[in-house]
Amino acid sequence: MTRPIIEIEGLTKWYTIGHETVKALNGVNLTVNKNEYVALMGPSGSGKSTLMNILGCLDTPTQGKYCLNGPDVAKLSDSQLAEIRNKEIGFVFQTFNLLPRYSALENVALPLVYAGFNKEDRNKKAASVLAQVGLGDRMKHKPNELSGGQRQRVAVARALVNTPSIILADEPTGNLDTTTSYEIMLLFEEIHKQGNTIILVTHEEDIARHAHRIVRLRDGVIESDEVNEPTKVVFSQP
Repeated sequence: MTRPIIEIEGLTKWYTIGHETVKALNGVNLTVNKNEYVALMGPSGSGKSTLMNILGCLDTPTQGKYCLNGPDVAKLSDSQLAEIRNKEIGFVFQTFNLLPRYSALENVALPLVYAGFNKEDRNKKAASVLAQVGLGDRMKHKPNELSGGQRQRVAVARALVNTPSIILADEPTGNLDTTTSYEIMLLFEEIHKQGNTIILVTHEEDIARHAHRIVRLRDGVIESDEVNEPTKVVFSQP
């Protein structure tokens, strides 16, 4: 039997603000298998962003266990965690987080710099992934020369370039209009079909419905965890 890619047991995250203790996560148990497509949903303050940060090794739990591809993340050194963030996890953010003075190609190639690839191999791999997300003709364009949807495609390509184990997408359509949002969700659907594991954080029901599993959080605990029949993306012809 294949081991789950993510195993979380009794995950707790508490913050102290002044004299008050805020329980952002309060004993979360979650298992995600390879090639699952999961949406994390919940209202503001539900703990979904905190959980996403812990999954991405950007934050550490107060208590509990998080195993990623086998090892317990809490037992890893800072350099090992940095390597995991660069090689195992592809991040996609609501605000794109692209470097404005870099071209699309340079933005996508950036993670490969830290992975030790030479320039020729970096550019070749980045160009291949940009073509995969439909931007083969926009490689030399800078972010301000691209539409919002194109910028998010560059961000998705950057997340894919190191062939990570998991794609973590935090409100990836939050700054996009409806049509562009559906285009990005169609892209995620294609990425999932190619074998990637995707975890999507969203507060939008219609976006979550594109996932194959919806995990709902409320007040720091999992309220429900259900299999979902994903929404099919269909564009009407003009």
